[in-house]
Amino acid sequence: MNFIRSLTLRQLQIFVIASRCPSFARAAEELHLTQPAVSMQIRQLEDAIGLPLFERVARRLSLTEAGERLSHHATRILGEIKDAEDAMMSLTQADSGSIAVSIVSSATYFAPKLLALYRQQYPKVDVHFSVGNRETLLRLLQDNATDLAIMGRPPPELGTTAEPLAYHPHVIVAPLSHPLRHAKRFDLQELANDTFLLREPGSGTRAVAEHVFRQNLFVPAHSVTLGSNETIKQAVMAGMGVSLISLHTLSLELRTGEIAVLDVNGTPVERTWQLVHSRSKQLSPTCLAFRRFLLENAEPFLEREYAQFGLRRPRRLAETSDVR
Repeated sequence: MNFIRSLTLRQLQIFVIASRCPSFARAAEELHLTQPAVSMQIRQLEDAIGLPLFERVARRLSLTEAGERLSHHATRILGEIKDAEDAMMSLTQADSGSIAVSIVSSATYFAPKLLALYRQQYPKVDVHFSVGNRETLLRLLQDNATDLAIMGRPPPELGTTAEPLAYHPHVIVAPLSHPLRHAKRFDLQELANDTFLLREPGSGTRAVAEHVFRQNLFVPAHSVTLGSNETIKQAVMAGMGVSLISLHTLSLELRTGEIAVLDVNGTPVERTWQLVHSRSKQLSPTCLAFRRFLLENAEPFLEREYAQFGLRRPRRLAETSDVR
């Protein structure tokens, strides 16, 4: 049978209503149609199928076996269509749906707190986080595998839109026993004999350190590559060396006084958190609402969190320098 091709949703809707009513007249009232219009639609449906769908038993309309089976399938079809309509409707609204957000590891120290604030406003939205270094995020953006990315350096090599999100200072940290812990405004060259603990190649934090070294014609006597901010912090506290690292990874250690920030000329290194998405990607209303939330709340949140450390953003966020 090829009758499926000739069916219309309107015929199925009329049939399902009629199957629940004792007569076509009652169905017509519910559908706000005339009885002849309902009868005509049912007759066209029966002609397309080639089987009777209704019979009269004691002056009451009843379904035939074919009608019973079609009623089951038609109800499911209309239910699926309703679910599809609801799903599409959710994409036009900002209070439901899902978002894929990728963040560099340094952002894991504040992004979940912002997410918790966002979830208070939009509890039905599912936000999926993925974490990686800068190179990983670039691949996700290139593959269209993420909606938004939070990173320290926008990718000029990709067709993306980058918006400044918040001031992102980098500082040089040392163990509490470091001889220059209390020194004021000294040059980076004073640390030439220290071991510098660096992130892995491909990390944004590593790129910042290398940029600072080039600017200052600085070559550390020794360097050790470590794979995470947590490992670097533990190594610094253990006395293995010093490191240039994001201030936003240090909230706990600075509050508990377990690590020292050195007062080196040229620090804090002024960078900017960037909110990035592919220029070709059509952001859903849910994504746009989350983007707006981040742009409005990330900077005030970070300023509150780190105000006690005395490192505030420059007057104009857009003018802060960044590693290119």
